[in-house]
Amino acid sequence: MKFAERFLALVSVGLAASIGMTACSSEPQQAVLPAGSTVVALGDSLTYGYGTNLETAYPMVLAELSTWKVINAGVNGDTSADVLARVNEIVKQAPELVLLGVGGNDVLQRLPPDKTRANIIATIDTLKSANIDVVLIAEPYFSTSALFGKASDNPLYEDIASAQDVPLYSGGWSAVLSDDTLKSDRIHANQAGYRHFAEGLYEYLQDEGMAQ
Repeated sequence: MKFAERFLALVSVGLAASIGMTACSSEPQQAVLPAGSTVVALGDSLTYGYGTNLETAYPMVLAELSTWKVINAGVNGDTSADVLARVNEIVKQAPELVLLGVGGNDVLQRLPPDKTRANIIATIDTLKSANIDVVLIAEPYFSTSALFGKASDNPLYEDIASAQDVPLYSGGWSAVLSDDTLKSDRIHANQAGYRHFAEGLYEYLQDEGMAQ
């Protein structure tokens, strides 16, 4: 083999190896949670399912879709401080994953955003220190326009997810609460709305490599 031919052959091998390494690095980093895994949905009334019954709240719909054991740890009216106060009880349940959605009531009660941010970060830190994976769920910023059908995510969640390096499911609740056919009142979903949210969340978890 001539020198030029040997050189081209070596370059081709190197490029193939480089491409193979790049392809591997683009694969999802999360492991799929098998059927029967314990998942906790932690949050406020949107997690609890206010406006429908517990059997049709989003955690139960997600359990149906995923075949996981999804525990509904939503409490009507909870603020980020209330969820932080409950997080150690969640840790004791040793879930594989926590779906964290809280903060809407902080906005409605006009609590300082910096305090909300600190509470959510402390909640995430507690879960991560126990080796529990967390997915943060964005809730709408309940401005005057949001109360009349134009909900959008509070930018707080994107900042927290970036700082804490956790996955963020965005746009789910804002889409539901911008559609009158999916709402039971101005700030809560109805049965169809909770199913719509659960289906969107499930697709996101599949894209993240957590669900099959």
